Amino acid sequence: MTRIERRGVCLVLSGPSGAGKTAIGDALLASEPALRRSVSVTTRQPRPGEIEGVHYHFRERAEFDRLIDAGELLEWAQVFGRHSYGTPRQPVVQALSAGTDVVFDIDWQGHHQLRQALPGDVVGVFVLPPELAALEARLRQRSGDTQAEIARRMGLARDEIRHWPDFDHVIVNDDLPAAVASVRAVLHAARVATGRQRGLRDFVSGLVPGAGGSRPQTAR
Repeated sequence: MTRIERRGVCLVLSGPSGAGKTAIGDALLASEPALRRSVSVTTRQPRPGEIEGVHYHFRERAEFDRLIDAGELLEWAQVFGRHSYGTPRQPVVQALSAGTDVVFDIDWQGHHQLRQALPGDVVGVFVLPPELAALEARLRQRSGDTQAEIARRMGLARDEIRHWPDFDHVIVNDDLPAAVASVRAVLHAARVATGRQRGLRDFVSGLVPGAGGSRPQTAR
C-alpha cells in the first residue's frame, strides 16, 4: 500500500512582547515530539547560561553579513538599531523535507519574509493580550526596566498589534492552557492539510481506483 508522508509546517508565533508567545511555544515543544524550535543566528554576545546552538548561533557581524549576501537566511532584522537576528535556511528546509515541524518566535516582519521565502509552508498565529494593562503588568513583572524603557516597549507593542490582520489565526491569551490548546489545534490541522500530504493521491487510488483526482498536490 502506498505510504502517505507529509511535509513539515513552519508554525510562527508572533505578537507583542509579553503576550505569551514563548510560554505557548515551550508548552507545545514539551508535548509535540514532531515539533522543534528554530534556532536563530544573532550578532549579540551570549548571556549567562546561553548555549551556542541551543539558544542561538552567536556570530560576528561580518559572518552575519556574509550569510545575508549568500542567501543563507530565510529572514533577518536588526533589533533596536543594535544587534541583528536571523533564521538559517538549511536547518529549516531539511526539517520540513523530513516531515518535522518548526516553531518560530518572530515579529510580523520576520513572518512576512518567511512567507516570501517558503510560500505554502507557513502558518501564522498572532497572540494578543487580554488588555494592554495586562501586557504592561507582564513586562513589569519579568524585567527591571525603567519606566522610560517600559513606555518604549509599550509603544512597540501597539505598533506590533496593528499587524494582526497579516496572520492566519489570532488568539487572545487570557488563559495559557486554553491558548496552548488553540495553537495545538492549528498545528494539527495544518499537518493534515491536503496539500501537505505526499502520496495521498496514490493512496486514495489504491482504495478506489480512479478516485485519486486530477488536482495537483502542492506538497514538495
